[in-house]
Amino acid sequence: MPTASPEFGTRDLQACIAMMQGGSKTFFAASRLLPLRVRAASIALYAFCRVADDLVDEGGDPDANLHMLRQRLDLIYAGTPSDSVEDHALAIVVQQHQLPRVLLDALLEGFAWDAAGRRYETIEDLHGYCARVAGTVGAMMCWIMGSHAEQTLARACELGVAMQLTNISRDVGEDARNGRLYLPRAWLQEAGVDAQAWLAQPVSNAAIQGITERLLAEADRLYAQAQAGIAELPPDCRAAILAASTIYGEIGQQLRREGLDSITHRTVVSTRRKLVLLASAWAQAGWIKTGARHPAPLQAIRFLIDGCHADVLARTQPFFPNRAMPQRVEWVFGLLERLENAKRVRKGLGQTA
Repeated sequence: MPTASPEFGTRDLQACIAMMQGGSKTFFAASRLLPLRVRAASIALYAFCRVADDLVDEGGDPDANLHMLRQRLDLIYAGTPSDSVEDHALAIVVQQHQLPRVLLDALLEGFAWDAAGRRYETIEDLHGYCARVAGTVGAMMCWIMGSHAEQTLARACELGVAMQLTNISRDVGEDARNGRLYLPRAWLQEAGVDAQAWLAQPVSNAAIQGITERLLAEADRLYAQAQAGIAELPPDCRAAILAASTIYGEIGQQLRREGLDSITHRTVVSTRRKLVLLASAWAQAGWIKTGARHPAPLQAIRFLIDGCHADVLARTQPFFPNRAMPQRVEWVFGLLERLENAKRVRKGLGQTA
C-alpha cells in the first residue's frame, strides 16, 4: 500500500477535528482524554463515519450514494483514496492500524437500513441495527487502541450498542416526526400502542414512557457489561472511554429525571455536568477491574468479532502462493534478506543511541 504523505495527513486530520467540533460534543469532549497516539486516528474515523451518514441520509439517491461509499472504501483499502479530507485521513488509519474492513462494511449496511426505513420487531432485531451503526465504531476504536482480543472487542461493541440505545431513547420524538421508528414493534404491541397511528401523531404518554424506560434499562445492562472491557484497554485509553460511557449513561439518567418525555423536547447534559463526569472518569480509570467472568457476546455482534479475526488471519497467516519451486525458493531468500536488513538497522540504531 502506498505511504500517505505525513504533511498532507496532518492537514486532513486538522480539518476532521474542525468537523467533529461542529458535530458530536460528547465524542469531542471524551476524545480530549485520549493519548495523542490514538486521538488523531479516532477523529479520522469519526469524520468518515459522519460524512458517510450525512451523505446517505440527506444526499439524494441513497442507493447510489451507498454504492459510491463502497467504491470509496475500495480505493481507501487499495491505498489510493479519493481526493477528500475524510478519505485521505481514513486511508492513513487503515494503513497504520490494519483496520478490518468488515467493520466499515457493516457500518454502511446499517446506513442502508436507515435509508430503507427499516423497522425492528424485537429488541434482538434492534440490537442488530445498533451493532452496525454503533457497535462497529466501538470495535474500531478498540482496534486502533491496540486491543484485538475477542472479549475486549465484544465489550467495545456492546458499549456502542448501549450508546445507540441511549440515542434512540433520547430521540423518540424527533425520529417519529421524521417518519422513523426504532422502538421494537413487539413492545409497542404489548403496551397497546398502534405503531402507525402513533407515528402519524407522536405524543408522550405512559405507554411510550414505559417503552423508553425499557430501552434505557437495556442500555444500562450493556453499559455495566462493557465496564470490564474498559479495564482491558491500554491504561492510557481507559479514561476517555470511561468518560464517553459515563456521559452517555448520564443522558439516560437525565431523561428519567425529566419524566421520560423525549417527544416534546430533547434531553441534553449540561457542559458543567460533562466536565464533572470527565474529571470523575479521569480519577476512576485506574481503579476499573476486569470481570470475574466473561459473558457471551450479544448474538448481534458475533459476526463483527468473527469477521475481525478472519480478516487478521487472512492478512497475517504465512502462505506460499501457487508458484513453481524456484519462485518459492526466491521468495524465502527475499524474506531472509529483509529480516537481515531489519536486524542491521536495529543494530545501527543501538550503536548510535
